[in-house]
Amino acid sequence: MSQAILEGIHVISLCSGIAGSAAGLQLCEAGADVLMVEPVDNPSRDKQALFAVLNRGKRSVTLDLEKANDRQQLQLLLANADVLLHDFTPAMAQAFGLADAQLCADFPRLVITGISGWPQRHALANALSRETLILARLGLLDEQPAHRPGPVFVRMPYASWLACWLCVVGVMARLLARDRDGCGGIAHTSLAQAALVPMTMHWNRAQTPTPAFAKGLDKHIPIPLHQCADGRWLHVHYSPDASPWMAAALGELGEAEVARLNALWPPSHVAPNFGANKAIIATRPAQDWVEHFWQHDVAAQIAGAFGDIYFDEQARLNGYVVEVDDVTLGKTLQPGPAWQVQPPARVGAGAPRAGEANVGLSGADAPIHAQMIRSTLGALPPLHGLKVLDLGAYLAGPFACMLLADLGAEVVKVEAPKGDAMRRLERIFSGTQRGKLGVALQLGDSQTEPVVEALARWADVVHHNMRLPAARKLKVDYEHLKTLNPQLVYCHVSAYGPSGPRADWPGFDQLMQASCGWEVEQGGEGQAPMWLRFGVGDFFAGLSSLYALLLGLYERNRSGMGQMVNSSLLGATLLSMSEAVVLEDGSLTPIEHMDAQQTGLSDAHRLYRCRDAWLVVAALQPDEVRRFEMLTGDQAQAWFTDRTRQAALDALAAAQVPAQAVLEAQMDTFLDSPEHAAAGLHAHYAHAVYGDLQQIGAFWDFGNLPLSLQRPPPALGQHTRQMLETLGVSDDELQRLASAGLVAL
Repeated sequence: MSQAILEGIHVISLCSGIAGSAAGLQLCEAGADVLMVEPVDNPSRDKQALFAVLNRGKRSVTLDLEKANDRQQLQLLLANADVLLHDFTPAMAQAFGLADAQLCADFPRLVITGISGWPQRHALANALSRETLILARLGLLDEQPAHRPGPVFVRMPYASWLACWLCVVGVMARLLARDRDGCGGIAHTSLAQAALVPMTMHWNRAQTPTPAFAKGLDKHIPIPLHQCADGRWLHVHYSPDASPWMAAALGELGEAEVARLNALWPPSHVAPNFGANKAIIATRPAQDWVEHFWQHDVAAQIAGAFGDIYFDEQARLNGYVVEVDDVTLGKTLQPGPAWQVQPPARVGAGAPRAGEANVGLSGADAPIHAQMIRSTLGALPPLHGLKVLDLGAYLAGPFACMLLADLGAEVVKVEAPKGDAMRRLERIFSGTQRGKLGVALQLGDSQTEPVVEALARWADVVHHNMRLPAARKLKVDYEHLKTLNPQLVYCHVSAYGPSGPRADWPGFDQLMQASCGWEVEQGGEGQAPMWLRFGVGDFFAGLSSLYALLLGLYERNRSGMGQMVNSSLLGATLLSMSEAVVLEDGSLTPIEHMDAQQTGLSDAHRLYRCRDAWLVVAALQPDEVRRFEMLTGDQAQAWFTDRTRQAALDALAAAQVPAQAVLEAQMDTFLDSPEHAAAGLHAHYAHAVYGDLQQIGAFWDFGNLPLSLQRPPPALGQHTRQMLETLGVSDDELQRLASAGLVAL
């Protein structure tokens, strides 16, 4: 069996939350030895299904970090480690002897990654790391549409899952930089930075915005979730009007009736006959519709129940569902790796028993005091010198490449001379393009083929999310490009994965939310399903592809060979379902369901409307729940209704019950905030069209290594001449291609 990519990398994990534990899982399945350090009575084990998934394949030691002897034992473990994962606040890390400066001094080659609630340079750095509280403080509970007015509880812990991916991307970037510079260092992220990832689409502000930029994408636009004749709901992406059944039904209705039905709903940017589509879809069962749409290349999925996807053929064929024999739960179906590389991911055995690796644990191993090698190049971004060819569109591909630019890579975005299809949604487009050089070039034409081949030879990496049949038609598929550049690491993001009957199907974030049960859960009990507006599937897929890409680069540094790596919307979204697994009898382990009012999961973890405004309570520990119940009695809502928000928050704070005001309409407030700016959460640049452009800033803190956040999103064709001349294309040839409409200068 070939050596796994991270074979020989030793990871110490001090994580109790989803984000850090899931990050450890990703490193483990890439071949790292992950030693989880946990207390003897670990409350994380109470959530059996989630614990089983997040900790499979790891080893366990039990240490009490309140005790000096156990802290000393941890130091001995760190002496032989490559990576430390923790989810402590800076104050907690300091108390446990894990302050960054001390660790960097004691263990110069150690990569240290902390996932706190807020960035370490933020005024709230030592605040409680609870996702719901952070979403409320940022104003993101107000960004999600609901069945009622006002902010809404977000059922999926999306920030925790995004933080997992940010964490492992940061670790891999640091490991690659360690190979370059000879020393480790920090690679921190936070739940707040992860929560802001989807807001790159929406929270942008320009000095001279165009009307389209200023408009953005309103949260109240109708989402094409349609109820069918059997009561089930179907999510359809883009217009289904050309499919035979829909076309015939629209014709039978006639123009006047179609117009009347459409007028019942606000205009949809994806379906011009939204109202008529809804009425027609209500006439047939969901399964009939989805099969018909699939036959005619219309992207659609039934909004399934949570857990149904475990039995999906496409998910099983791609390894997104795996069988694991867990010591507590027995034989289970669990979410598998969301990415594919060579050598492949290794799915470990079930989660370890507590402390099973304590046997033989001692300080007998001689600490390795590695000497720090100082780079002669000065402080460079982690991926400085990496050359990336971005052929993607929409969100997942371009966002991943934007983060490569943030990490210091030179990224060239290639789009058609008429522009990327997403340019019409200007604010969303801008939110995934900063840091890139923009080249407007027609792919698939014999006259531009030499230019495309020159770009492929120039690049270290090609990344895209177009369907592979289209890539082959355009001659930018891996088989073609690797003949030009055998060392190329080629990364592809698909909708449904590279194998199985849906390998080449169109797919979008909304459809993965539907098929994985998240739309049903976000709708609330007994209510219609609802899309989570944050586009989480796209960002999960983009970040997981970035992790696979960096694994491929790490392997290339060892073997000298390139490869094709991949991730998918389905695999990355399915992983977020790790709170439930399927047992041997076919049953799904229970999950918490949101109430019909979309306010929360329990009295102690819920939004409440006070006399004047909303707040959220996140009492998750038993002692916190008891204090909450003692304070509010058995009529919690009445208790809040009788008080102003500030009075309620004061009483909750006095009782030591975690709570937070739910802030609303926060984009401008966020972009004006000095505390967010001080933490690196803002980015400013001069844009060719928009003047001063302000966007969400850094997603990591690498300490002594800078990020690269200085270049604005490119205007159409802004760098075509610059880049193509660098590749040796003459001015005469550029003018000829421009005259033929094959490039935009």
